[in-house]
Amino acid sequence: MADLSIDIRALVKRHGATLAVDHVSLQIHRGEFFSLLGPSGAGKTSLLRMLAGFEMPDAGDILIDGRSMAGVPPNRRPVNLVFQSYALFPHMTVAENVAFGLEMQRVPRGEIAERVRATLDLVRLNDKRDRLPAHLSGGEQQRVALARALVNRPAVVLLDEPLAALDQQLRQQMHTELKTIQAQVGLTFVCVTHHQEEALALSDRLAVMQQGRVMQVGRPEDLYERPENLFVARFVGVSNEVSGTLADVQAGEGILKLSGVSPSRDIRLSVHADLQSGTQVVVTVRPERIRIMPGHVADAGSNCLHGVVEAMRYIGSEWQGTVRVGPSVRWTIHASNAASGSRPVAVGAPVSLLWHSVDGVVIPLT
Repeated sequence: MADLSIDIRALVKRHGATLAVDHVSLQIHRGEFFSLLGPSGAGKTSLLRMLAGFEMPDAGDILIDGRSMAGVPPNRRPVNLVFQSYALFPHMTVAENVAFGLEMQRVPRGEIAERVRATLDLVRLNDKRDRLPAHLSGGEQQRVALARALVNRPAVVLLDEPLAALDQQLRQQMHTELKTIQAQVGLTFVCVTHHQEEALALSDRLAVMQQGRVMQVGRPEDLYERPENLFVARFVGVSNEVSGTLADVQAGEGILKLSGVSPSRDIRLSVHADLQSGTQVVVTVRPERIRIMPGHVADAGSNCLHGVVEAMRYIGSEWQGTVRVGPSVRWTIHASNAASGSRPVAVGAPVSLLWHSVDGVVIPLT
């Protein structure tokens, strides 16, 4: 396809007895910000290193701009990698760090000067071009490392946990800056991260990985709102879950016969056309989709579980709590702090958790 930047075909990588990458196939479009998200050991870093050419696959192939990378060494690939540690030369200034790759390629000095100036303008560091890395903040060092990759004009920029060394406030600021820079240059970015919020904020699309396999690929809102399996539901955001058996399935709707909780009535569901009565399923509901009502109440238009508040935590913009809805079933709730800052419900109080049927995602147990 003409708009494909990267075509990963049935890639396999083993580290001894461990199958690090298990027949992974992915297509990444030109100009896309694509993230590989997963826990440690998911295979995302092994996949990134194979894209960079630092490791060779045991089977499968990688095509970049339609060209196979089989046997192509790292320095011959149209990619640049931004390391997690930034790997800046401490004895070189900002400008010298950015120019280093061009000098190794024997680019004419006049062109080097112009490309370094333009790239430092892009990352807003021209006023610090003569500083050493030790005199820069963490965010500034990250932008120097990015500039050093961009100045070479690669087809693909690879980022290995690019914001891991930054504090939370600076990381959130860099989400916007990194995405803005990527949109301005129009290059394909592939980012490895285990940080869910970072992947959702940065990505046009992302792949969630577990034990060397791709569990789901899609836009951030697709993976968050419509997870295809329990691993994705649990790893991307917070998942409140209740299990049971489907009944009375017809016309895209059904009833969940619950186990282990105390509903005020049957749980109504929106279900896929291929699900049938008698199927064992888990229903997941995000905390922000839940309304919390004191006491045991009912709402004819909503599903409802009764429970007891076990904990409430104040985090500034909202309260976060835990409600026991069954002997071994606990749900997480979020309550806005917009009104007063007072505790919305007391620990130990009975409550009702209400949500609409369309806000529950039905995942069959296989």
